[in-house]
Amino acid sequence: MNLAPYRLILASGSPRRQQLLQELGLEFEIRLKNIEETYPENLPVWDVPAFLARKKAHAFQSELQENELLIASDTVVIHENKILGKPENEPHALAMLRALSGKKHTVVSGITLLTSTQELTESDHTEVYFLELEEIEIEEYIQKFQPLDKAGAYGIQEMLGMIGIEKIKGSYFNVMGLPTHLLWKMLKKFSSNS
Repeated sequence: MNLAPYRLILASGSPRRQQLLQELGLEFEIRLKNIEETYPENLPVWDVPAFLARKKAHAFQSELQENELLIASDTVVIHENKILGKPENEPHALAMLRALSGKKHTVVSGITLLTSTQELTESDHTEVYFLELEEIEIEEYIQKFQPLDKAGAYGIQEMLGMIGIEKIKGSYFNVMGLPTHLLWKMLKKFSSNS
């Protein structure tokens, strides 16, 4: 894949997204803005991550140079047709994980690629099946891993994901916060256009 004409910019402070881009062998710089993650109330929950990824990308639109390609992403957990965002505090995280225990939920990520002349947005879904979690396991996880920066209050790559997730249908990396297979496919479209 030839992305040589572009300088890649990741519009995310997430250490997991940064790690995944590095593991793809991509060179990039990080640019951050404080974007309010709000969306229209009537927007279907499945469309929210794509909407927020576009919103994050558009905040940089006027500053992009001709040779810059911006990657913006958003990930949500959807449980019983409701979005579980990042928990506000430890009791909120506890309530979220109790709700997910023993049930299936869906992780949806939206990705927007943006240049000064092109824009592309796509989404990916992964179904996650949790085993019944013991209260002590949930409490220990929250104490040790402080998952307040994670949608749904857990990281699949951490202790709770390791012991609590029975199976997934879809991309593991999507649950981590960036569906790498989808990002690669999208980047190839820019590569072939360059």
